Amino acid sequence: MSRIGKMPIALASGVDVTIAEGNLVTVKGPKGTLTRKLHGDMIISKEGTEITVSRPTDNKEHRALHGLTRTLLANMVEGVSKGFSKELEINGVGYKAALQGKQLVLNLGYSHPINIDTPDGITFEVPSPLKVIIKGADKQQVGQVASEIRGYRPPEPYLGKGVKYVDETIRRKAGKSGKSK
Repeated sequence: MSRIGKMPIALASGVDVTIAEGNLVTVKGPKGTLTRKLHGDMIISKEGTEITVSRPTDNKEHRALHGLTRTLLANMVEGVSKGFSKELEINGVGYKAALQGKQLVLNLGYSHPINIDTPDGITFEVPSPLKVIIKGADKQQVGQVASEIRGYRPPEPYLGKGVKYVDETIRRKAGKSGKSK
């Protein structure tokens, strides 16, 4: 039995879960509403304030889907109750971020600023010009947006300039060593 898959998911107060035909799960909470179609073979049941996921057989595919389905459901419940966030840090002379209305404007050393429209379900916060916080209810979407922003100027190993996650460490390399006589 999957250790992760057999753990029940506790529902926080104010979170409502609806399981429709074909494992179409809708989770509503204070931070928004998430809908996801999960694999049809998994058995999802709601008893009181807990959701449990079980598998019909012990074949390899069902064992693989068991923990995945439970984790996806748990992330949906956590997303609509608490939300997810990623913090990005900008390093480099002249590199900065700013909010202009609903757009995130990044100056990353290119000849033009990079304008990013705010996707649905995502909010940007810029507490300082060198820090960007991405918040949302969908964990996958928050990570994807953060990854795309980091992709505009990934951190380079010689000077450490670029956009990086706050908890990321950059392995630095030694620069050129001059010829000694």
